[in-house]
Amino acid sequence: MDRAAWKTWPERRWAPLVLLAVGLLGFGAVAGARLGRQSTDPHFVYQADAWLHGQLAIDPPPPKGDDWAKVETVELDDGSSVRGRRLTSKKKKGAFRTTGGEEIPTKRIRRSLATTHYVSFPPFPAVLMLPQTALQGRDANDVIPTVLVAALILPLAFLTLGRLRAAGLSTRSPGDDVLLVLCLAFGTVLYFSAVQGRVWYTAHVVAVALALGYAWCTIEARHPIGAGLCLGLAAMTRTPMAFMFPLFLFEAWRMCGGDRRRFAILCARFAAPVAVIAAIGMAYNAARFTSPTEFGHSYLAVRQQGQMEESGLFSYAYLSRNLAVALALLPQLSADSPHIVIGGHGLALWFTTPILFFLFWPRERGAWH
Repeated sequence: MDRAAWKTWPERRWAPLVLLAVGLLGFGAVAGARLGRQSTDPHFVYQADAWLHGQLAIDPPPPKGDDWAKVETVELDDGSSVRGRRLTSKKKKGAFRTTGGEEIPTKRIRRSLATTHYVSFPPFPAVLMLPQTALQGRDANDVIPTVLVAALILPLAFLTLGRLRAAGLSTRSPGDDVLLVLCLAFGTVLYFSAVQGRVWYTAHVVAVALALGYAWCTIEARHPIGAGLCLGLAAMTRTPMAFMFPLFLFEAWRMCGGDRRRFAILCARFAAPVAVIAAIGMAYNAARFTSPTEFGHSYLAVRQQGQMEESGLFSYAYLSRNLAVALALLPQLSADSPHIVIGGHGLALWFTTPILFFLFWPRERGAWH
């Protein structure tokens, strides 16, 4: 390839395939030996295996891993049985909360009958594990599917940036877009997440891919059904992704130019797949935990259980800690090798990805700024 052709390759039709290969090689090389074995937290593999055996619960119980939801079935002094968990916080200790929300004194419990394990994370990534799990059962490898999805993020990001340019919403060149794609892949926390497998990182990788699909479909409100499908599946991967919904509404309104009838039609088409996926998710939750909005995080056997009992899962009480992690957490220096220690909660966003500072001084401010 001559020098001129090398400079213009991002404009070629096969450019997304090049980026896919870069992702496969880059993530695959760093994953290394992990590609040959199951990760330490293969929750989605276990969930896929349970489905293939006609079960919602993980039975027999998982032999390893963290963050499993546990529901205890107990017999009460009147002979009835209820499902739920024992509360552990200072304010709630001595009570048993049923899946229906009722709190019963533990002194009424005659005996424990069983403990059932569930995956508390939204289930869509487990769907991606079904083919391999059908062949290998619980021993299926969750690292390889994670790396494959992560590699797909590169061409997805490139195509999304190209759609912005085609819509007149970006003045960047295809070469500029390649640099941004490489920054996303190898200059953000995605790089760390893509190479591990493990339930938390697999969910993150799948959610990023779906977010890009949502953005691609949303540009000029061109594909409302696709946008709704990506949004619904993203929420079934990482629940807070549901808060991406205003992007489509704003773009649809912009494209309708005040035509309320057309806006309503676009919104209805967008909402249809979201409603279907939400109904499936709520039925799935209700079958496991009685409540249609409970994914299982209330039943996690973790050290934060007491705080969750008192503050709930969504609370202002967590804001300061999360902001501190996101904006102020830096590596620690150590006299011992490797001399730089990264905490278990990660690093500040701006430290990991300094390019984010450019968001404060954009070259131009368009409709999608």
